[in-house]
Amino acid sequence: MATATLRLACPIRTGISARVTGFTADRDCIIEEAQQFSDRRTGRFFMRLVFDPQDNDITALRDAFSAIAENFEMEWDLREPGWVPKVILMVSAFDHCLGDLLYRMRIGEINMEVPAIISNHPREKLTTSLIGDIPYHHLPITKETKPQQEAQVRKIVEETGADLVVLARYMQIFSDDMSKHLSGRCINIHHSFLPGFKGAKPYHQAYARGVKMIGATSHYVTDDLDEGPIIAQDVENVSHAESPDDLVAKGRDVERRVLAKAVRAHLEDRVFLNGDRTVVFE
Repeated sequence: MATATLRLACPIRTGISARVTGFTADRDCIIEEAQQFSDRRTGRFFMRLVFDPQDNDITALRDAFSAIAENFEMEWDLREPGWVPKVILMVSAFDHCLGDLLYRMRIGEINMEVPAIISNHPREKLTTSLIGDIPYHHLPITKETKPQQEAQVRKIVEETGADLVVLARYMQIFSDDMSKHLSGRCINIHHSFLPGFKGAKPYHQAYARGVKMIGATSHYVTDDLDEGPIIAQDVENVSHAESPDDLVAKGRDVERRVLAKAVRAHLEDRVFLNGDRTVVFE
């Protein structure tokens, strides 16, 4: 079924849900999914509506809805049926998240097109066999060449018309300018030990401290390193009987599923920024 997605955020007022659902009902649209949330702390209302537009033209629906949006001071978007977002994947040496996202794309679990893969390592360093004919850009980086390398990345983003950039274990830190340029459209994944175990071999550090739980966090990239608005998290229990390598293996699993969950939520318009936090409709 070809469905459209309406997402909106606005100040809390009475009658918002009635006006929005009434708008679809008046045009014989069929609502498939509806979620909403009022955050009294921030005074913001959030809503996501998935519906079958029937014979309605999406452009005409946008034009008609704009009056309601203006009246309620909405930030909104109406996604047309059949939209396939373009997602650039960036990776370094560890490609478990990259391979997982490519697999989920190929089986139709995540609706996206990958116009480019970017890495600071050559393709032969990776282990996944799912890259296929996707354009692969090997862009080495050093402290001295960082501005030029980021300019190349930005050019690829612009030329491909990418809707989202995913750092699928891309182990390089963006400059503040690059983070700002990709604000709201770049997602990262990292282990959830931060800020406890920084630097190399965090799972080995965790093992040495007798940690009993490991996890992963996926968030939007900002100029505050690893502190952007969180989209998804998960954890795994570990025991004294497990080795550092066991922790690394469990860490790979949780990183894969948390990143996939975050990417899918973003692409399905389920994530709303709410100050420094997020509203995520499951």
